Amino acid sequence: MSIENNKAGKARAEDQGFAVKQQSLSSLIWSVADLIRGPYKPHEYGGVILPFTVLRRLDCVLAPTKAIALATYNEKVREGTEPDPFVRRVTGLDFFNTSSLDMTNLLGDQDNIRANLESYVQSFSPDVRSIFEHFNFAATIEALHKAKLLYMVIEKFANIDLHPNAVDNIKMGLAFEELIRKFAEASNATAGDHFTPREVIRLMVNLLFIEDDEVLMKNGVVRSMYDPTAGTGGMLSVAGEYLHELNPNARLTVFGQEFNAESHAICKADMLIKGQNIANIVFGNTLTEDGLIGKMFDYMLSNPPFGVEWKNIQKEILKEFEQKGFAGRFGPGLPRVSDGSLLFLLHLISKMRPAEQGGSRIGIVLNGSPLFTGGAGSGESEIRRYVLENDLVEAIVALPSDMFYNTGIATYIWILTNRKVEDRKGFVQLIDASSFWQKMRKALGSKRKEMNAEHIADVTRMFGDFVEANLVTVMDADGKEMQRVIAQYGDVLPKAPAGGSVKEIPVSKIMRIADFGYRTITVERPLLNESGKPVLGDRGKLKGKKQPDPSLRDTENVPMTEDVGEYFKREVLPHAPDAWIDEDKTKVGYEIPFNRHFYVFEPPRELSVIDAALKSYTDRIKGMIDRMAA
Repeated sequence: MSIENNKAGKARAEDQGFAVKQQSLSSLIWSVADLIRGPYKPHEYGGVILPFTVLRRLDCVLAPTKAIALATYNEKVREGTEPDPFVRRVTGLDFFNTSSLDMTNLLGDQDNIRANLESYVQSFSPDVRSIFEHFNFAATIEALHKAKLLYMVIEKFANIDLHPNAVDNIKMGLAFEELIRKFAEASNATAGDHFTPREVIRLMVNLLFIEDDEVLMKNGVVRSMYDPTAGTGGMLSVAGEYLHELNPNARLTVFGQEFNAESHAICKADMLIKGQNIANIVFGNTLTEDGLIGKMFDYMLSNPPFGVEWKNIQKEILKEFEQKGFAGRFGPGLPRVSDGSLLFLLHLISKMRPAEQGGSRIGIVLNGSPLFTGGAGSGESEIRRYVLENDLVEAIVALPSDMFYNTGIATYIWILTNRKVEDRKGFVQLIDASSFWQKMRKALGSKRKEMNAEHIADVTRMFGDFVEANLVTVMDADGKEMQRVIAQYGDVLPKAPAGGSVKEIPVSKIMRIADFGYRTITVERPLLNESGKPVLGDRGKLKGKKQPDPSLRDTENVPMTEDVGEYFKREVLPHAPDAWIDEDKTKVGYEIPFNRHFYVFEPPRELSVIDAALKSYTDRIKGMIDRMAA
């Protein structure tokens, strides 16, 4: 849609209208809530305000070319010619409306306003019409009509000038996104299902784009971005904003898929407002019906559901896995049915451009389970093995807990690419940003913490510099934090004040891929007869060989960086001299024990210090009791 290029219209401010420049546009639109308060609860406002905002925006965009659009449409219909391409050509827009009505003249027939509004909406081109269908707008119209509010709501919106000459795409997009956030916060019980906190998205976008800043600064550069779990489109929106900040002449073409109807409607509407091709925002379940099959993208972002089982789609996933293997999306393996988040990771990997065509970069939010769940040979381990052995994982960033609206669990951002720079090849950077947060003034559901701009910049810098670093905290004599700095190797550390201390903990580590691998070996011990002698096999390949005793069978995980034979001699034979390894049962596994790599042992306080502290507490309590008894 070329809203920005539609220069035919003139911005106008009607006498009884609102002065858009005098206050926030989103606050202005939000004032519609005053009309519907009572019949609608706060978490229901979005079902009214969002579709009407979209309708008014489209109404204003279409106004200058409405006459020529109707004339062209009617002419082509009389000729028996498909009118759509001709109407789009003469208007310069990707959508149209074939009704003579608009939001202003709807007000001229109050008795038939409901029927006329329904007719007006149904006259939009199919892509736009589907937005209102997924908003369930017909039911909203009916409910407002019964509450005798329909005329007043239309009148309110008809007096807001949302023409592109008054409110450009960027301002309109930001306002619409702010409305989406407000409604998500008002409904924080379910917000996390469809809404990712803005600071998390901003960090992900920073990490995706930082290595490509030079390329993205080129004039006229065009890049594609894809989100298979698009929700309301927040990730795509922030990515577009960031690229516009870097280079106003660059263009990000966005693609997405979402299976929740209302979220899909919001996302599609947001993209329409921002001038994107809404045909790229597909409805449906990404895992069972890839709506963008065969397409590949430069950048990809996703925040898939955490810990959601995929039993209801297991049949379709298994079919693709068994029939297509690596020719499909799930060749490396399938995770357990209780958590399907790794399926989305594999889906994203299938959408990567080949490295020789420029490659791709991926950012995905996962919980802790994909890091370590599943032993050697399990689906999860095989997926980790695939992404690590193919050197796709660039970095993993641990986020603070309590960052999301519907869960307080630990979360991690994985950054993957098939075009690593030379220095990063064979390595994975781990960044522990779990302490990079500030407390929110007001909790929103489970979200109690947020990352500020400085936190995001610190993480981005460590990633961009590809360095190991420590967080140095300076505390005074009372244990109160005075200063925090991120120090690299060789930096001069701040000194402790009198009676104070300096605490240093790692926050960025660079690991070799082999550090995450291990071999699970099966250790056997001989089955003994009544005389205490080993039982020997009497047939086949086991003939003459010691038979294993299943009750004494054990397994050992040997790090990939160690020689199995040396490990066996050192760790097993001293305790079981008659043991041996069953080589046929050896399996390769991978896990990423993130927290283990950042664990810092803190010795306990001296007993004398503990005793002194206890004595001070008991003395204080005794004093309080004595004062109460006096």
